[in-house]
Amino acid sequence: MNYELFIAKRIIASKKHKSSVSSPIIKISILAIAIGVIVMLFSVATGVGLQKKIKEKISGFNGDIQISNYDTNNSKITVTPISKNQDFYPDFDGLKNIKKVQVFATKAGIIRTPSEFEGIILKGVDQDYDWSFFKEYLVAGTFPKFGEKVSNEVLLSQKTANRLHLKVGDELHMFFVKNDPNKIPNSRKFLVSGIFNSGFEEFDETYLLGDIRHIQRINKWKPDEVGGFEVFVNNFNDLQETGFEVYSAIGSTLNAYTIAEMFPAIFEWLSLFDTNIFVIIGIMIIIAGINMITALLVLILERTQMIGILKALGNNNWSIRKIFLYNAAYLIIKGLFWGNLIGIGLLLIQKYFGIISLNPETYYVNQAPVNISMTHILLINLGTLLLCVLMLLIPSIIVSKISPVKAIKFD
Repeated sequence: MNYELFIAKRIIASKKHKSSVSSPIIKISILAIAIGVIVMLFSVATGVGLQKKIKEKISGFNGDIQISNYDTNNSKITVTPISKNQDFYPDFDGLKNIKKVQVFATKAGIIRTPSEFEGIILKGVDQDYDWSFFKEYLVAGTFPKFGEKVSNEVLLSQKTANRLHLKVGDELHMFFVKNDPNKIPNSRKFLVSGIFNSGFEEFDETYLLGDIRHIQRINKWKPDEVGGFEVFVNNFNDLQETGFEVYSAIGSTLNAYTIAEMFPAIFEWLSLFDTNIFVIIGIMIIIAGINMITALLVLILERTQMIGILKALGNNNWSIRKIFLYNAAYLIIKGLFWGNLIGIGLLLIQKYFGIISLNPETYYVNQAPVNISMTHILLINLGTLLLCVLMLLIPSIIVSKISPVKAIKFD
């Protein structure tokens, strides 16, 4: 039987312990642990959730890796076409992290209505385009349907639709300026088949999705010519490595760049979240540790007579220290329990009801996204327990300074 653990349990269960002078200090320490866990859970879940959501949105509009001609220079407008008869299309054989490859082309134009006009980019996609990303954000209508004939159906953002007073089923005229300004612009009539709202206003107000064959005809491209390829990966954490592998595998006249290279400012901003998360976790653990040190010192001083008796009976200092460390560990676990119960409960409420909203112009999302990971929860709990117990080792040395004779007389 673990002798020290047995005594620690008796101390915890005793009524005298619960009504002692140390009782309010112990409760404050448990509360500090619980609040610390709640804050850490929220900082990790919302920080990682925001990073993941923004990356998903950038990837949904642009793919994880884009392949284009060198002269495109990461521009949103494709100028020089590429033949889609490539070895890596439609299947990128030889690279394990590649999930899908799809074609696209872009063309700048102006939408004109009787009362308004709006500059926008038509993103042309083919029949193999994966609409799964937009399913979550489709607010009205359906996705454009592509068949043998060129489709006039387009997918429009809610932000643009509101500006131009358009709804599902409405027709719109779009004008495309030619390279020669003296020539009459190309005109196309489109039908709004669906409206989406991703919350990423930078992209929502930029793109209109439709049939790639319109761009091929306007640019006088061949049927097998496209603006570029969007490559999607299975594991986003290996994006940089996969981007280099894709670049090495494609032809010498083509260029490949990841979305991290296309939008460096956004990804640098997202990387700051990791620093913030670590700082918050560090501060919370220090605060919780200081409160537990205070509680431990009070417990030791309150049990001075017991320490003296145990020393007189032959117990060594480390054995007595273990009794108080077990006691403190129980208090930490109790705080962790309530912190997890409340913290995870609040995270679930945010995840399914979206109580906390954010400004999409600043954060690219309408509400604070939540990513609940059991790995993160376990690491927070084990890390807090371990670090707090380690912090308590030093103040527990005070046990060795207590004299048995003086302690037994202590009242």
